[in-house]
Amino acid sequence: MEAVATAPLPEACALCGRPLGRRTEWHHVLPRSEGGRETVPLHPICHRTIHASASNAELARLYPTLEALREREDIRRFVAWIADKPPDFHAPTRKHR
Repeated sequence: MEAVATAPLPEACALCGRPLGRRTEWHHVLPRSEGGRETVPLHPICHRTIHASASNAELARLYPTLEALREREDIRRFVAWIADKPPDFHAPTRKHR
């Protein structure tokens, strides 16, 4: 019998770097609507924060990488704020302005 290779489950959120909790959401770094295929694991709160901060067009044009997105002031503040929270922490997310 052949062993089936399985990809290891991700251990950390691609945005904040904290360990993942019970729920993991997958984010298209470049939005699907803009032709993106690559996905990364995120906490639900991190995923909602990204989409509350920038539209898909802005993500594609201005923040095509997570590194570029992390340089946004509001994302930088969010990552600093969430750094000491437990993996399954949740709080309401502000809507995109």
